[in-house]
Amino acid sequence: MAARLRVTTVDAGPFTMPKSGIQHGASGTVTVPSTVAVIEHAAHGLILFDTGVNHRVADPEAAEAHWGPGLRAAYGAEEFTRAHAVDAQLERLGYRLADVRYVVYSHLHLDHAGGMTYFPHAVHVAQHEELRHAWWPDRWTARGYAFNDYAGGRGYDFLELRGDIDLFQDGTLTIGHTPGHQGVILDLGHHGRIGLMGDAAHLQEGLDHNVPMPSDWNIEEKLLTYGRLRALSRAGIPVFLSHDPGHFADLPHDGDFWD
Repeated sequence: MAARLRVTTVDAGPFTMPKSGIQHGASGTVTVPSTVAVIEHAAHGLILFDTGVNHRVADPEAAEAHWGPGLRAAYGAEEFTRAHAVDAQLERLGYRLADVRYVVYSHLHLDHAGGMTYFPHAVHVAQHEELRHAWWPDRWTARGYAFNDYAGGRGYDFLELRGDIDLFQDGTLTIGHTPGHQGVILDLGHHGRIGLMGDAAHLQEGLDHNVPMPSDWNIEEKLLTYGRLRALSRAGIPVFLSHDPGHFADLPHDGDFWD
């Protein structure tokens, strides 16, 4: 029998930005969450899926040093407060930072890996190609990464993956991927299986209509990824995207759990 899991989520980085920034050709503005999943595994302890935005971004002056000039405003992160950072959120939920045993990253963009150095003793799980790209990104994708998020983590215990893995070999947490990016499928028992897919798509609307994000590194691969997400849905596995406001609203959050 699979070990018991339960999951809640928090918003560790709200952004208000032009919708065209995350969906090609869209108009108007959109406010999106940066979803972090807090997963309790009966045998393996506390696991995070992503870590949101670094706490320094809450202060405009500190954000300039941490992210770089103008990026706090460019990403629409003015609503981000110290209380949004994942370390503060975990403490609010009654956890200690030392309780976190594993951190699984969809990818290492600044709204997903900002909390890496809060967890120096955890196992950090990422795709090998994503780690290489984060440390030395292509010029046209570099803007999405904040080197200061992980500059202090060079010596951490990284589990580098190429492709899919059943992380604990018990069916509870399966990691799938696109090049450099990965999602997780959780087997929650009562709630069945759910897919947490990070930025494999940004908005359900974009997924429904095969519309990419302007900064997607490869449109062909992105559309193939959309097909894979639809295949999960057809198999009865609900897919949740990290930045879709409706998806975040549908997930349990802030201490309410699915198990």
